[in-house]
Amino acid sequence: MNAIWTEKYRPRSFEEFQGQPEIVQRVKAMIEQKNLPHMIFCGPAGVGKTTLALVIARQLFGENWRENFLELNASDTRGIDTIRITVKEFARTKSIGTDLQKIILLDEADALTRDAQQALRRTMETYSRTARFVLSANAFSKLIDPIKSRCAVFKFKPLEQEQVESIINRIAKSENIKVKPDARSLLFEVSRGDLRRVENMLQTAAAITKEVTLDHIKQVASKAEPKDIKDILTLAAVKKDFIEARKKLLYTMASEGLSGLDVIPEFQRQIWSLDGISDQKKLSMIQLCARTEFRIVEGSDEFLQLEALLAGFAKDDSH
Repeated sequence: MNAIWTEKYRPRSFEEFQGQPEIVQRVKAMIEQKNLPHMIFCGPAGVGKTTLALVIARQLFGENWRENFLELNASDTRGIDTIRITVKEFARTKSIGTDLQKIILLDEADALTRDAQQALRRTMETYSRTARFVLSANAFSKLIDPIKSRCAVFKFKPLEQEQVESIINRIAKSENIKVKPDARSLLFEVSRGDLRRVENMLQTAAAITKEVTLDHIKQVASKAEPKDIKDILTLAAVKKDFIEARKKLLYTMASEGLSGLDVIPEFQRQIWSLDGISDQKKLSMIQLCARTEFRIVEGSDEFLQLEALLAGFAKDDSH
C-alpha cells in the first residue's frame, strides 16, 4: 500500500522536482548541451537520487525513455554476473529513436561486490559510446576509486523543512486531506529529510482520517515521547536507579511499539538536555549509544544490549 503515493507523486520533470537546486541546475545544463557524463548520486535515502535519474531519462528520450533506460537495484543483483550479462547486453546496443547514449541506473551501487565494481569499471570504458551510467549510493566510500574517477559526483543533502512542507501541501491538496501544523513538524522531525518516509507515514495516517493530527503521526511513526526518554535517562544516568530505568524503558517500548533501533537515536538526542551530569559523562553516553546501535544492527539481542546500555549510563565513573 505505502508504495502507491511514493510513485504517484514522483516528479516527472525538473519543474516538479523539489530540493537539490544546485544539482538540478548542473544536470539541466548538461542535458541542454546533450553532454551527459557517467554520474554518481550519493547521499541519504529518500532525497531524490533515483527520481532525478528517472527525470533525466524522461527529459532526454521523451516517450522512448523506457526503451533506453535500464534500472537495476544493485543490492538485489550485486554479483559480477549481473554486470557481465545484464548490464553488458543492454549497454552494447544503440538507443532507439535517438543518437544519444542509453542510461543505466544502478541503484544502491555501494552494495556491489568489489569484483562486480571492477567489472563495471571496464564496462563503463568499453561501452561509453552507447551508454551512460548513473550510480546511486548511500555510502560513497564503498565505491572503488577507479569508478569514482570516471564519474561526475553529485552529493545530495537531506531535504529542508520548507521543501518537505511544500510537498506535504501538494499531496494534501491533491488527496483532499488536512494536516495540522504540529503534525507537519513531527513528520519532518521523524523523517530527517527522507521524503519517502514522509509520504509513507502521511499515507498511512490519511487512511485513518482526513484530518491528520499530531497524535495520528505518533501512531504511525513509532516514535517515543521526548519526556519519556528523558525520564529514562534521568533515572539511569542522574539518579543511578537502573531497576526503575529498565522498567520505564520496557514499558515505553511495549506501549509505543518501539524497537531498540527506534529508542537509541532518541537517547542520543535527549542526552544533551540532561541536567546534573558533566559534559564528559554525556560524551561517554553518546559513545555507548553508538556501540549499542552497532551491536544491534549486527544481530545481537536488542533487549540485552539495551540493558547493558542502561547499566553503562548508571555506572559510577567517579573512580
